[in-house]
Parts: sequence; C-alpha cells; structure tokens
Amino acid sequence: MTKEITGKTKLLGVIGHPVEHSLSPVMHNAAIAQLGLDYIYLPFPIEPQNLEAAIAGFAAVGVVGFSVTIPHKQAIIPLLSEITPLAQTIGAVNTVSRQNHKWVGTNTDIEGFIAPLQTTYKQDWSQKVAVILGNGGAARAVVAGCTQLGFAQIHVVGRNMQRLEEFRNSWSNSPLAEKFQVHQWEELPKLIPQANLLVNTTPIGMYPKVDESPLSVEEIANLPTGAIAYDLIYIPKPTQFLELAEKQGAIAIDGLEMLVQQGVAALKIWLQLETLPVEVMRQALQNHLGLVE
Repeated sequence: MTKEITGKTKLLGVIGHPVEHSLSPVMHNAAIAQLGLDYIYLPFPIEPQNLEAAIAGFAAVGVVGFSVTIPHKQAIIPLLSEITPLAQTIGAVNTVSRQNHKWVGTNTDIEGFIAPLQTTYKQDWSQKVAVILGNGGAARAVVAGCTQLGFAQIHVVGRNMQRLEEFRNSWSNSPLAEKFQVHQWEELPKLIPQANLLVNTTPIGMYPKVDESPLSVEEIANLPTGAIAYDLIYIPKPTQFLELAEKQGAIAIDGLEMLVQQGVAALKIWLQLETLPVEVMRQALQNHLGLVE
C-alpha cells in the first residue's frame, strides 16, 4: 500500500551532493510507516552554491527537519541560528530541526557511534585504551564519543603528519584537546597490543575495494583477544578489517549499527518521541542492502 501524500503531510529529508545513494530515506520511512505518522522523508540533492537558498526554501515550505551529509556538514553551520555544544565541538552538523521558527543544528554521529558500546558491549571504559585509525571528519565524532565514554587513553593514528597536526590544532579551543594524542602510522605496532577498542574511520576496505584493509594481517595479529574492532564501513559485511580482527578473537561491530543509531537519535528530535521502532529501521536497511541476518 502506498502512502497518500496530502497537504498535511509533514516533510523531513536529507541534503547532500550526491544524495541518491543515501540510505536514510529507507530507514526513516520504514520507522514513520510503522508508527503510522503522516510524515515523509525525502532525499534532496543540493549543490554547494545552492545551500543557502535551499535552507531558506525549506523554512518557507515548512520542513520539520533534515539530515546533512557530504559536502554540507561544515558549510551549513553559519546558516543556522543555533548549534548544540556537541556539534560545535566536532565542527560538523548532521541533523537540523526547526524550533521556534529557527534552524537548530546538532550532531547525532557521536550518539550513533557510542550506542552499541553503551548497550550491547557495555563496560567500564575508564581503564581502557582506544586506537582510532584515520583523522578525517568521522574520526572527530569517534574522538568525542570515546571522550564521552571516559576512555583512559585515546590515540588517533594517521598517515600524513601535516593532516594529523591540523586535526590536533582544530580542537585547540575545545576541552577535548587534552583528551587524545596523535601518532603516525609507523607507531601502530606499539599501540595495537594496548587497544581495547580499535576503530577504523578510513574508507579503506569499502565497496568496491573489498579486499583492502587499513591494517595488515601482521599488524592485526597483535590485537588483544576480546578487544572490540569497530569499522564505520557497512558494505561489505564484514569488511576485511573486521574479518581479520575476528580471527584474532576480537568482537566486531560494523558501521550499520552507527548508521541506524544516529538515525534513531535524529528521528527522536524531529518527532519528539522517546521510543522508536529501532528493529524495523535496522531490518529495512538490511533488506535494502541484501544483508539478511
């Protein structure tokens, strides 16, 4: 049964460029249908030069809220009336909602990232060590998430010294600046044996380059048994990185869970609801991706 769209149907969506591959509509429309609400979630391809006009247009037509993906996560900040301290810390917004005739931006990637670590794999992180591979935008949410969980040590590892320095300096006004250290890739052999959580935030191993891994078999061999390996990539399932880690006795978490949980957090803000059909959202994504559990 197709849903009837009327003049009363409330609008949600995702902005990006390109945006046709976004999985957000699949997950959000499944939740909306399950809840029986008169909302629709649409993908909006918006080129960078049209961002400001688009946001003004959204206000004019009464859009309730929208997700923000590449390349707008930073560019949108000056166009919003308010952004949450969390989004400010990361320097990126992925969720915008209309509140009192104003656009308010936040970032639910942190919540998405830490959700499985707070529920399924819950433990006391205050004695634990996190090692994060990569120093791009996704690594920022992971650093903030690990800080929120209270990790004793957080190590960010990158291949390019200049980019690592930029990553470190970009936090200079933030209280999180003291919470992590940056390292070059060559230092990994001494970091991996200490890692209780090893996170891949790089695109290495993502479809179509499914045979690649950010770490070699030899490097992963030193990962302690029982450590958690977390890959932000969700296609293929599992990635080469997670497959190698599991062979070492690590627990694997893939990026699909982060995608679901950041979506749940966003939908809660837009719909003003406390509980959502998380399983329906997860299932809709798995079916869409052909990942039947």
